Amino acid sequence: MVRDGYFYGIAFFAAAGLLGYFTGQWGWAIIPILLALFFLWFFRDPEREIPEGDGLVVSPADGKVTEAIRILTPSGESLRLSIFLNVFNVHINRAPITGTLREVAYRKGQYLNAMNPASAEKNEQNKAVIEADGGYFVSFTQIAGLLARRIVFRPKEGARLERGQRVGLIKFGSRVDVLLPSHAELHVKVGDHVKGGSTILATVAEVPVIPDLEEILAEPVA
Repeated sequence: MVRDGYFYGIAFFAAAGLLGYFTGQWGWAIIPILLALFFLWFFRDPEREIPEGDGLVVSPADGKVTEAIRILTPSGESLRLSIFLNVFNVHINRAPITGTLREVAYRKGQYLNAMNPASAEKNEQNKAVIEADGGYFVSFTQIAGLLARRIVFRPKEGARLERGQRVGLIKFGSRVDVLLPSHAELHVKVGDHVKGGSTILATVAEVPVIPDLEEILAEPVA
């Protein structure tokens, strides 16, 4: 369990005790007790079996795939998957690939409903860009939703991440967008339910190494 769950749980259990003690009406303690149990359940952190294999991209979050489209970015065409997390999903986020964390960019914003397409541009969010050992890049963006008011991301730029490694969470309903290379082979479709760290979203082939033209010309001819 994420430690936040203990903080919320203890606080509401304490509130239940104080409410019952000072009012003498222990029935009033039922609501804070239920809230304490909810938060202990909400911040659960189950173990996941991380798949092994070259080029695998796993889901960074639990939820439902709501979008799978091709978009144009400054670096060219990419595939974007959107995963919607409702209040009942596990909210721990995990690294989708093994590689080096090249960029972490946090941006303040609004709190539109995460199902609203405009939330990808206007909501509070945190983007993490990972360079895979195979030479390609995969990024994922934690996007706050209507109820989510805090984004947590712990690793620092330059850190080495392992596929399926816990990296943070978004509190309450939210959304995670995953940006993949255009040549990625998708393993999921819109409507699929995925689990962070264990569901394979796609397979990405390594970027071929292109020989340097000057080095080729400089090689002696047999």
